[in-house]
Amino acid sequence: MVASTKLEMASPESKELVPFTRESLELIKQRIAKKRSEEYQEDEDLKPSIDLEVGKKLPFAYGALPQEMVSEPLEDVDPYYKNKKTFMVLNKKRTIFRFNATWCTLSPFSLIRGTTIKVLIHPFFRMSMLIIVLTDCLFMSMSNMPEWGAVLQTAFLGIYIFEIFLKMIARGIWAGSFYFFGDPWNWLDFIVTLLELIARFPPQSFFSVVIAVRSLRSLKIIPLTQGLKSCLGILTHCLKKLSGVIMLTLFYLSVFSLIGMGFFMGNLKHKCLRWPQENETDIHHNKSGTPSYIPEADNFYFLEGESSALLCGNRTDAGQCPEGYVCVKAGLNPDDGYTNFDNFGWALLALFRLMTQDFPEALYHQILYASGKIYMIFFVVISFWFAFYLASLFLGIIAKAYEEEKQKAAEKAKNIEPKFQQTFKELQEGDEAAETKNTQIEMKKRSPTSMTTTMDMSGDTTLRHEEGIEKPRKKCPLFWYKFAKSFLIWNCCPCWLKLKDFVHKIVMDPFADLFLVMCIILNIYFLALEHYPMTVETSNVLSIGNLVFIGIFTAEMIFKVIAMHPYEYFQIGWNIFDSLIVFQGLTELYLANIFGLSAFRILRLLRIFKLGKYWKTFNILMLTLHKSLVALKNLVLLFFVFMFFFTVVGQKLFASSYIENVCHIKKDCELPRWHMHDFLHTYLVVFRVLCGEWIETLWDCFKVAGEFSCFPFYMMVILIGNFLVIYLFLALVNSFSLYKTTLVEETPEAKNLQRAMAKIKNGINYMLSKLFCKTPNVSKEKMDNVNEMCFKENISDHTLSELSNTQIFLQDKEKSSDTERNTMMENESQSLIPSPSVSETVPIASGESDIENLDNKEIQSKSADGSSREKVKQSSSSECSTVDIISEEIIYEHEKLKHHKKDYGPDQISKASRKGKMWKNIRKTCCKIVENSFFKCFIGIITLISTAALAFEDIYIDQRKTIKILLEYADMIFAYIFILEMLLKLVAYGFKAYFKNGWYRLDFMVVIVFCLNLIGKSREELKPLASIKFLRGLRVLSQFEKMKVVVRALIKTTLPTLNVFLFGLMIWLTFSIMGVNLFAGKFYRCFGPESEDVFPLPEVLNRSDCESLALNESFSWKKIQVNFDNVGNGFLALLQVATFNGWLDVMYSAIDSIDVDIQPRYEHNFYMYFYFINFVILGLFLPLSMLIGAIVASFNKYKITGSNIFITVGQKKHYRVLKKMMCEDSQKPMPRPGNKFQGLIFDMVTSQAFNIIILVLICVQAIVMMTESDEQSTSMVLAQSWIDLILVILYTVECVLKLTAFRCLYFSSGWNIFDFVVVVSSLTGLLIPAMTGFYLIPPVLVQLIRLFRIFHILRPGKGPRFLHNLIHPLVLSLPALLNTILLLFLVMFVYAIFGMHNFAYVKKEFGINDVSNFETFGSSMLCLFQVTIFAGWDGMLLAIFYSKPDCDPEKINPGTQVRGDCGDPVVGIIYFVSYIFISWIIIVNMYIIIVMEYLYLDFKKKTKSLSEDDFRRFFQVWKRFDPDRTQYIDSSKLSDFAAALDPPLSIEKPNKGQLVAMDLPMAVGDRIHCLDILLAFTKRVMGKDGEVEKVLSEIESGFMSTNPFKITYEPITTTLKRKQEAVSATIIQRAYKSYRLRQNDKNTSDICMIDADRGVQTTKEDSYFDKVEENATIQSQI
Repeated sequence: MVASTKLEMASPESKELVPFTRESLELIKQRIAKKRSEEYQEDEDLKPSIDLEVGKKLPFAYGALPQEMVSEPLEDVDPYYKNKKTFMVLNKKRTIFRFNATWCTLSPFSLIRGTTIKVLIHPFFRMSMLIIVLTDCLFMSMSNMPEWGAVLQTAFLGIYIFEIFLKMIARGIWAGSFYFFGDPWNWLDFIVTLLELIARFPPQSFFSVVIAVRSLRSLKIIPLTQGLKSCLGILTHCLKKLSGVIMLTLFYLSVFSLIGMGFFMGNLKHKCLRWPQENETDIHHNKSGTPSYIPEADNFYFLEGESSALLCGNRTDAGQCPEGYVCVKAGLNPDDGYTNFDNFGWALLALFRLMTQDFPEALYHQILYASGKIYMIFFVVISFWFAFYLASLFLGIIAKAYEEEKQKAAEKAKNIEPKFQQTFKELQEGDEAAETKNTQIEMKKRSPTSMTTTMDMSGDTTLRHEEGIEKPRKKCPLFWYKFAKSFLIWNCCPCWLKLKDFVHKIVMDPFADLFLVMCIILNIYFLALEHYPMTVETSNVLSIGNLVFIGIFTAEMIFKVIAMHPYEYFQIGWNIFDSLIVFQGLTELYLANIFGLSAFRILRLLRIFKLGKYWKTFNILMLTLHKSLVALKNLVLLFFVFMFFFTVVGQKLFASSYIENVCHIKKDCELPRWHMHDFLHTYLVVFRVLCGEWIETLWDCFKVAGEFSCFPFYMMVILIGNFLVIYLFLALVNSFSLYKTTLVEETPEAKNLQRAMAKIKNGINYMLSKLFCKTPNVSKEKMDNVNEMCFKENISDHTLSELSNTQIFLQDKEKSSDTERNTMMENESQSLIPSPSVSETVPIASGESDIENLDNKEIQSKSADGSSREKVKQSSSSECSTVDIISEEIIYEHEKLKHHKKDYGPDQISKASRKGKMWKNIRKTCCKIVENSFFKCFIGIITLISTAALAFEDIYIDQRKTIKILLEYADMIFAYIFILEMLLKLVAYGFKAYFKNGWYRLDFMVVIVFCLNLIGKSREELKPLASIKFLRGLRVLSQFEKMKVVVRALIKTTLPTLNVFLFGLMIWLTFSIMGVNLFAGKFYRCFGPESEDVFPLPEVLNRSDCESLALNESFSWKKIQVNFDNVGNGFLALLQVATFNGWLDVMYSAIDSIDVDIQPRYEHNFYMYFYFINFVILGLFLPLSMLIGAIVASFNKYKITGSNIFITVGQKKHYRVLKKMMCEDSQKPMPRPGNKFQGLIFDMVTSQAFNIIILVLICVQAIVMMTESDEQSTSMVLAQSWIDLILVILYTVECVLKLTAFRCLYFSSGWNIFDFVVVVSSLTGLLIPAMTGFYLIPPVLVQLIRLFRIFHILRPGKGPRFLHNLIHPLVLSLPALLNTILLLFLVMFVYAIFGMHNFAYVKKEFGINDVSNFETFGSSMLCLFQVTIFAGWDGMLLAIFYSKPDCDPEKINPGTQVRGDCGDPVVGIIYFVSYIFISWIIIVNMYIIIVMEYLYLDFKKKTKSLSEDDFRRFFQVWKRFDPDRTQYIDSSKLSDFAAALDPPLSIEKPNKGQLVAMDLPMAVGDRIHCLDILLAFTKRVMGKDGEVEKVLSEIESGFMSTNPFKITYEPITTTLKRKQEAVSATIIQRAYKSYRLRQNDKNTSDICMIDADRGVQTTKEDSYFDKVEENATIQSQI
């Protein structure tokens, strides 16, 4: 209360709270009546105050809250509600509540209503309801309710009914603001309670539905928690912004679904059917002549281990049937008929599945088997358009919404009064200082030795204030300080103090921390060494090591406690963590032999995080994570509330269905692993859906509950759940993108470690200097050599042309190398990231170049035209500079001194100079050759051809003798060409300069690869060397600038994230070691003789039982390939879980595991699911957000400056062209023909109504296609044919009309050409079959061509504006995306060639089949496309894992000399893991490019700046208002013109007042010039900054240059003066009219009274209008 009083006095805006009385209500009614009576008074533009919203705390600026005003009606302090019949009530916590004073409610002064209000707003009531709801949710999650559960539910229902009545009495039963039905949450409570009440009375036919509706009660947690309610409001606002992209997604889903129907309708029913041979005579036919056994599934061909029949197709590139089988259309579609394109509904589901990338590899294989590999293009387009582009739009819009919310919060924080904040801070500091002072006084009274403690406490308080902790740390009671002084501060005797100082020196020594770091790393290594099976010796070594480390960490703790006192020791968080680790280690030793507590050893993994004490990035990331989770706590809680809601709804809806219809899923009628019978399994299903895998569980749900009940539930979980996940993910990414700005002081241990490393480095340098610098002469000579090398490096990093033309380079070399620009220039030749401002030419090496002997002729030979030295000087950066000459003189003098030192004789010098001149000419010639553009183009073409030639070396190369011979000769030619190129560059640039350039080092490596390839072909024992030829593809990187730019950009954005990547790797290491401790040796099982199914448990209990059976039959005790037997395998298993590929098999093995050498049991270890759930959250979600946030931070560093590091300089010039393409139609409008008939048609086809009619026809065409289905009735086909005919006729009429109206100009528009092609193809598809009987164009293709007309909706300037805004980021980022896609394609190409050389003959099992394999280049690219989208790579890796006895290493492969069908597991792991990592980095940057482009465009819109597009659109609109190009418009049109402009230049109506205030000059005839309007509108947008005048002058000069024939004029007035003149004239006219009326009153006495009344009325009206006009004039002048 005292603090509140102080604040009230200190705050300058303190306001008194006034009770709400009857007089207050009457006063409000009077104000409302007065406002209604004033007809001409405008409403005040007031909005509710954000700080005074319902549910928020009343600010302290309004003073203290007297006890008599708590829970009593008060007058509303928000000015917005001063004329509203509402009042305000505050509870003890100053929380604001509002109620209505009248209408459908009791009086606010009623005792009954007052009592209900007091109960309703009391914090205890709110807390009680929250506890009741949570208890109800707990019982809702139970599958088997206890006997007394029904009674408890009835009690809950009574409480909910009581709450509703209480709210109705307190708020009233109306639907307005602050009434009961004005809150949607009250509607939800009312409906749920009513349905639950009705369900208790017969008939109970819809009881199951009511039970599911009752699950909505769990959402009641949201309105009971103000933070959750506010968070949900923010998400709802964000969801509204997603409406545009949702509509665009539905549009594309519908279009691509129709395309899929056209391509694949009915194809998935094609299966391989066993056909009787000639000797088989027993054939039964039905009436149609078809063999009667076709419907029988037993006659279809099934692959081993597959439940669906093998699909086939009639195309050559489709799946083929084995011998004895034919391809027929029969049976059901795959996946029990749920996967097909036979109608629009199923096609839409298949496209939605592809969009979410759920099990896409299965659908790919099915389509490619049934239709052909060419249709892979369809899936590539689908993946790019949906999984990339539309996903990027979703991410961009959500990120934008989150940024806006952050900005609103920041602005709200700024609006809080600084004086109020300062007062509040001073009060806190005063209270803390007083408490600390009292504590110090008490401690002084006790002992003088407590000064140290008090100083520590004071320092701790000061430190907290300096760090800006908002909530000060709560002080301990005084007795705790007494206890600390007596027992925790050890200052016993002088001997103890000497021991303490000695131990303190040891503990604080830098090498002590270095020793501890080495111990931690060794301990981590020992933890990672555990594996299965492990020898006894290894186990003993690890046990002893564990004891040693426990002893070391215990000694560390003891020494630190002695050196720092327990009080100081436990003040540091890391010391507390260390003590917990020591306690765990000692406890583990004590409990080691107790059965069941061996899992306690998992806590050893905490030792890994001891490294964080010495790692600054770790502390920064953990602090950022803590702040983020605190800020997002409401969002996280809301996510878990919805997770619980989805789980309960799924359980209530489908629990009984899974029990009743489980036999539809499994033949043994047992519940599958993924079901919704109980709460935990339903939660796992929901979690799996949110992880992106939902289609398989949806199929099971279809089987047990039907499509109409399952599909809405799954769509609700997918859409709402993923929206929450994405929003939370982007919020974390946004937080971690600013992690570098987080200030964290390094720990003393980290500083000590740095000192130790510095001392070691200095010691090593000192020893090296002693070893290599023994005598002064040697030292002096070495210094001369060093100086000489430094001088050469200054002139060797650039080419000859740069030395003659660049002055800045020599100046920059003398500056400090600390700046980024100089560092990039100096390291240009040593890295793959040269500065964008430096050319890509390779410098000539100074040590071997003749640059020191260059004369004028040589400089002339290197100049652009080669004519004179003066021309070279003209091309330099400074025409009057002598840098070029000075540099040559310095070089010459330096070389002269160098030769003078060597004491050469005259003959030797002459001979050397002659040889040097000859060598110089040779190098000059080589330099001209390699720098010639034709030579570079030739090498580029040869590089592409040599790389493309690798694609022909597949498994069929031995059967194509001619191609093989050609490729062998081509390899030799390519090798010789590249060797020659390398020699030319070595001669031209020298060895030093050549090998300093990273790209040339890459070329040298490729030349070595060519040489090794040739050597490998010549000798049989060296033949494996030929397999490295895949590296030839890397040469493409050095030849094309677009790829080099992307590589540099990826390095720039990825390398700074190395620390974050290591942090994520540390988390993965922790989970991998934990998995080894939990599951090592437990993934073994006994397999039967003829199947891969696990042998049943009752017959085989353990390994010995299996081995005993194996003596008689082919049983085997085997493990699954991906396991946790060691840390390496654990990493691979976690990678599968992280990519959600093969993770189910890993989880099933873990859940079923019992113990080592024990046969697994179904879901024996069920709670191990939570190990994988925790890994997905802590090991995938959080590290991924950290890593992407770090990449975004690196990307922002370049994007904020406006530069795009993913495009070349040339592409930047085309950026504006792309922006122009995205404007409204850049084409000139079609001229209206002079002919009346043509003009009439022109007006008709250019009208908006005509365009709408055409769009409606296009939509009708799409709807007709949606009604199509496979095997539809004849009448339906006939109806669709007639509609198609009518549409073709209408399209033809449209084409004829436009041709008549536009004449030849019709073909000047690409859209018109496309429409013409549609009409011609449609007519061809109708007429040719009618005349000839065959189809020239397939009917399906004709339909699809007509369907493509629907893209007219996306036409710029014709379709909705929001669609244009959504496509804009994609188009603007196309150059960067194309560059990135080129690099990704090159990576895929190189890996495809490597896969062809290493995995072409792998046994076709699991993911390797007839479609996905490495036999040919095309199939290899299909495999890598799957891996790129993280689909099915686990199956390919399992096939490569095959080794003896599962494969035959001596198998003969027909047509080739290669033997065996086994894979190499190590090579396979490296292959897939490296490709996943590289492709992930590239794809993440592609996502960031799109999202950042979207955010950057939005940023540019918010900033007050204008672009060239804005000015171009201004003139496009001007042409409509000035068709004669007079450069003037009438002032009456100005308002319409301003409203017709696009933002930010537009001024929406009503805008006349704003336009008049601009004071635009007007010419004769009240005309306004174009330039004057443009300048005024520009000034209005850009404000009054200092650069505005410069921009305006540039606009004016640019306009004058483009319009040299501008008509000069003298403005006679302005808009403001003209308005003043009009107002003055109006006043004079009304005054004269009033004067005439008074004169008429005197002359006409008979009608005096009537005229007098009229005069008074007229005068009142005139005076009122005069006042209004005068006010408008004054406002306009202001």
